[in-house]
Amino acid sequence: MPRLSVWIAALGLSALGASAANAQSMSLTSADIKEGATIANEQVFKGFGCAGGNVSPALSWSGAPGGTKSFAVSIYDPDAPTGSGWWHWVVFNIPAATTSLPKGAGETKKKLMPKGAIQSRTDFGSDGYGGPCPPAGDKPHHYQITVFAVDVDKLPDAKNDSASAALVGFDLHFHTLAKATLTGLYGR
Repeated sequence: MPRLSVWIAALGLSALGASAANAQSMSLTSADIKEGATIANEQVFKGFGCAGGNVSPALSWSGAPGGTKSFAVSIYDPDAPTGSGWWHWVVFNIPAATTSLPKGAGETKKKLMPKGAIQSRTDFGSDGYGGPCPPAGDKPHHYQITVFAVDVDKLPDAKNDSASAALVGFDLHFHTLAKATLTGLYGR
């Protein structure tokens, strides 16, 4: 449980590891998901009773602080009825020169990620993007998309696509310089 607490703290529920000034200077936008708006069916998971396109959204970020050596991106649903939320996408070791990911980059077979970036295991049990798919009848869930500016070019403990979200979060807890979050909503 201690690592889970560290992961949750590192991924947007607290500002540990990022000064208030840095946290305010970074921004994250998407042509596909707007802050507080309903997520389109194109991004929704295909499976578990959902019939979406399961296409990861295009993302762009700016304002990373000096000293940024890489980025990480995650999509997390804190409303999932699991006791610990649900990780929909975990990407790390994104090169520092990268400031965007194209739509569909979460499909590992398409190879749209920058060289060196790793898409690790989600709570669906596989690597790559898994879109929203909350239980039917729930209120809309909040899908927190976060980009992290990281002070190392490669996370020290999370080394490959089998790394769990908790392990990636453990590394991010100690290496995040700043972050920005965009939250979309989806319910069915």
